[in-house]
Amino acid sequence: MKWKIGISYGALVWFISFLIEYFIYPSKLFYSPLFEMIMIITFVLIGSIFLILYIKESENFNFIEGVKLGILFFTINIIIEFLTIIIMLVDIFLSGDLMNMLFFNYIVDTWMTNLEYPVLAYLVYPILGAFSGYIYDLE
Repeated sequence: MKWKIGISYGALVWFISFLIEYFIYPSKLFYSPLFEMIMIITFVLIGSIFLILYIKESENFNFIEGVKLGILFFTINIIIEFLTIIIMLVDIFLSGDLMNMLFFNYIVDTWMTNLEYPVLAYLVYPILGAFSGYIYDLE
């Protein structure tokens, strides 16, 4: 497994998904199911793109490597998500800046009340990796 590429792609998957989620978050206030559906599609689409890019750079992609890559993407996304939330919560509380309340509401809504949503949504990465590896092995 190409760990540097896998870690880089995993971080990019999180970053791109986060940007999309952050900019469409206000739509959750109007219709939450639409927001969640868009985000699941985003996770699948962005994860698939970087999985394909990884497969193109890999000489011996197989089921095991697909599972490892999916678990790596999942782990990176969870770690970055937790670190980002901790850093931003500390910043909001230390600064007392009420201008960040929209972002604070995003954090509270996403993690404090719906902790299972990001964790379950990120499970798409090991599933994508496993299926891609399986299909690649069939060839």
